[in-house]
Amino acid sequence: MPYLLLVLTTLFWSGNFVISRGMHASMPPMALSFWRWALAFLILAFFGMRHLRADKKLALQHKKFLIIQGLLGVTGFNSLIYLAMQTTTAINAALVNSCTPIIIVLISWARFKDRLSLRQCLGVAISLCGVLLIISRGDLSSLLQLQFNSGDILVFLAACLWAFYSVNLKKYPSGLHPLAYQTAIAMVGLTALLPLYLLEIASGKTLLVTPGSVVTIIYVAVFASVLAFIFWNRAVSMLGANIAGPFIHLMPAFSTILAVFFLGETLTQNHLMAILLIFGGIFMTTFRVRRK
Repeated sequence: MPYLLLVLTTLFWSGNFVISRGMHASMPPMALSFWRWALAFLILAFFGMRHLRADKKLALQHKKFLIIQGLLGVTGFNSLIYLAMQTTTAINAALVNSCTPIIIVLISWARFKDRLSLRQCLGVAISLCGVLLIISRGDLSSLLQLQFNSGDILVFLAACLWAFYSVNLKKYPSGLHPLAYQTAIAMVGLTALLPLYLLEIASGKTLLVTPGSVVTIIYVAVFASVLAFIFWNRAVSMLGANIAGPFIHLMPAFSTILAVFFLGETLTQNHLMAILLIFGGIFMTTFRVRRK
């Protein structure tokens, strides 16, 4: 069951990458992020507010944890992804994001002293080579000149935030209902998104209400927010971040297929080579974890 939840999660998030890229011209990033979580919060509150009230004492005891998770997983990660989609492609975003498992392993090692074997170190190096191949557009000499695509860099920063969010689930308060947790972090994240959204409006960027924008918000709220977060949190609590993390590498495959069919994007040789490097590195990094 947890493996199925992880597969569905990556599929939903891949759709989020593709649809946000497809609508980037008519939907400002902060507007999409705010209304996504506004609708998601309404859905979560309907089911989860009674659990949050019941677990109020426990939630207050761990309010620092909930605030951090809301800022990392709701405000930070989503805002950076939608900003990135203004300047990068859905395929590139999914590929760069696929280095998240590697970052999770590194953070787990730094925070909880999880040991890295030689195989895992080689896996980190190989996967990072794949990431560099993507963000350099196949021209590694550009790395020396710091000629990075701003969207790719934002996706990488978002991946770092998500890795911290996932590793931090190790501190999940025992006894806190999943819906109470999800409702609380959505509330925190939405509160932090509000001033960012208002600043975007003040800059002259407004959301055009069209059938396409409405469908987009419904999809990202229901599937990429409510269901995907619940599925991911549940799977990580059952398997651990180091085992759940590698499933993110399914996103490039899902996103590539969706982007080729729906956005007309082109699959290049650099993408294929980067996929092989990242897949190989992730396998080497997580192989001993899976055996264990």
